[in-house]
Amino acid sequence: MANEQILMGNEAIGRGVIEAGCTLFSSYPGTPASEILKSVVKFSKQSKTSIHTEWSVNEKIAYETALAHSYTGKRAAVAMKQVGLNVASDPFMRSAYLGVKGGFLIIVADDPGPHSSQTEQDTRFFAQFAKIPVFDPSSPAEAKEMVKEAFLLSEKLEIPVVLRPTTRVCHARQNVKLNSIKVLKRKTLFKKEPARWVATPGALTSLHKGLNDKIEEIKKDFYPICNNDKKPKSKLSEYCIVSSGVVYMYVYEMLESMGVLQKVDLYKVNVPYPLNSKFINDISKKYKKILVVEETYPVIEMQLLNSEIKGKVSKDVSDCGELTPEKIEKILVKFLSLNKKLKKYEDIKGVRPTLCAGCPHRASFYAIKKTFPKGIFPSDIGCYTLGVNFGAVDTCHCMGACISFGAGFYHSFAENKDSDFPTIVVTIGDSTFFHSGVPALVNAVFTGARIIVVILDNSTTAMTGGQPTPQVGYQADGNKGKQVFIEDLVKASGVKFLKKCDPYKIKEFKTILKEADKFCRSAKGGVAVIISKHPCMMYKDERAKQEKLNVFVSEECIGCKICIKGFECPALVFDETDNKVFIDNTLCIGCGVCLDVCPTGAILTK
Repeated sequence: MANEQILMGNEAIGRGVIEAGCTLFSSYPGTPASEILKSVVKFSKQSKTSIHTEWSVNEKIAYETALAHSYTGKRAAVAMKQVGLNVASDPFMRSAYLGVKGGFLIIVADDPGPHSSQTEQDTRFFAQFAKIPVFDPSSPAEAKEMVKEAFLLSEKLEIPVVLRPTTRVCHARQNVKLNSIKVLKRKTLFKKEPARWVATPGALTSLHKGLNDKIEEIKKDFYPICNNDKKPKSKLSEYCIVSSGVVYMYVYEMLESMGVLQKVDLYKVNVPYPLNSKFINDISKKYKKILVVEETYPVIEMQLLNSEIKGKVSKDVSDCGELTPEKIEKILVKFLSLNKKLKKYEDIKGVRPTLCAGCPHRASFYAIKKTFPKGIFPSDIGCYTLGVNFGAVDTCHCMGACISFGAGFYHSFAENKDSDFPTIVVTIGDSTFFHSGVPALVNAVFTGARIIVVILDNSTTAMTGGQPTPQVGYQADGNKGKQVFIEDLVKASGVKFLKKCDPYKIKEFKTILKEADKFCRSAKGGVAVIISKHPCMMYKDERAKQEKLNVFVSEECIGCKICIKGFECPALVFDETDNKVFIDNTLCIGCGVCLDVCPTGAILTK
C-alpha cells in the first residue's frame, strides 16, 4: 500500500531511482541537481536496498562508470546539471550509437534563467542532437514516475534515456506517493561483443541506422495529452496550445485564471524528443492557430514543421530567459486575442551575492589583490567566483579552464619576449581541481607556463551543498574511501614550487605569494602552486574547532569604508548615523582577518 510524503523534486527523483531497482548511481554535484544523489543514499538506507553510489570527480567519469554498469544488464543512472553534460558529451554521443543492456538513465537538470549556471542551454536540444529520447517532467511527482518509464523504454530498445527536470521542478515540493521498492536481483553478465562495444568506423553506419530505427519506433508512442476531450464550441475552438515541463503547469493555471481553460485545447508533451509522428500530422490539420510554449529552445516547435505556428521562432515567445507566469500571461492574452488587462508585477531586485562571513576564500582574494594589484586573475566555477567582488577574478569560463587561461595569458606575453610580464594568479577550488584541473596543470607545466596557481582548499564542494572531495576520504554513502591528496597530484604533475598556507594568516600568505612570483620569474621557473587551506565555515563542527576572537571596532574608526568595500565581510556593517563601522556579532565567526584590513587599526580584539 503506497503512502505519501512531501518531497522536493530532487528527492522524488531519488526515490524513483530506488523504486525502479537501480543498482548504481553516480553524479558530480551541480545546482539544480545536487540533492539527487543524497536522496538516493537516504532512500536506499531507509529501505535497506543495495546500491553503489559515488560522487565522481567529474561528469564524464560519472557517465562512463554508470554506462559500464548498464552493459552488465543492471540498471544504472547518472545525474548532473546541464553544463555538466558538456563535460560528458563525448560518451553521451557515443552511447547513443552503441546502446545499453540494462536500463540507463541520464538525469540532466536544466537551469532556465539561469539561476546558478554559466549558460541556460536546453538539454532537450542536446538529446535531439545525440538522437537520445528525453522525458520532460512538469512536477516532482511526475518526475518520479518518469524515472520508471525511462528505465522501461531504455531496456525495451537498449538505448540511453534522458530525464530533464528544470530548476522549478528540482526545487519544488509536492505530495508524492511512495511505492514499493523493486529488487530486480539481476546477475552481473557482460557479454563480449567487440563489433558493438568496440565499434570501429566501419561499423558505425549500420549502428547509426539502428539508432534511427529506434527513434522512429519511439515516435509512435507517447501521444501528447489534451486537457479537453469534449469542449463547447466557441471562437477559441480553432486555437490550441502545446507545452511541456513546468511551463505546462504555468500555462494551465493561467488559462484557468482567465476562464478559458475549457474553451481552448492545451496539449501536454511528456516526451518532447522524439515528438509523436501522428501528433505532428494531426495538429496541423485540426487547428488554424497553434502556440508552442516551452523552455528554453524551440525543440517541439521545430518538429511540428508548421510555419504558421506561433512560438520562439516567430518571436511570440521569448527565446531566452525563464518563462515566468507573468511572461506567459502576456503571451496568452496576445495569442488568444483576449480583452484582458494585464496584472502589474513588482520587480524585486536581488542583493549582490557575497562570500560568507569568515570564508577563507575572502582572505585569499584580499591577499592576492593586495600583493599583485596589477595582476591578471583567471578563476573558475564555485563560491570563489565571487572573488570578482574584490577585483581578484578577471575570467570565469568553465570548470578547469582557469589554469588553461592562465597559461594562455602567459604564452601571449612570452611571445612578445616581454620579461616584465604581469603576475598571473589562477584560483581554483579543491573540488574543481579534481574535476578538471589536474590535466590543465600537467599541460601548463609541460608547456613552460610561468603562473601562480592557488588551490582554494576548503575541504568540501561548498557551493553545491558540501559534497566530499577525494581528499576528504568519505564516499557518497558516508563510508570511508581511499584518500587522494592534492599535494601528491601537484607533485606528480611536475610542479617544483609547492607550498601550503592558512589564508587567515594574511601576512604569511602574502610572503608566500611573493616567493611564488619570484620563482616564476627565475631562470628555472615555471608553474608555482600554493594550497590555500582552511575549512569552510558553513559547518558548525569546523567552527567549533576554530578559536573565536572577540572582535570589535574602536572609536578610532574614521568611516572610510575600506573594510566594507575592499573586504566585503557581511559581519562588517556601516552605521550611517554614526558614520562608523560596527560588527554584527550574529554573523561574525571571530576569524580576525579583518584586523589586517583596517588602514587605521580601528578593528581590534578584546
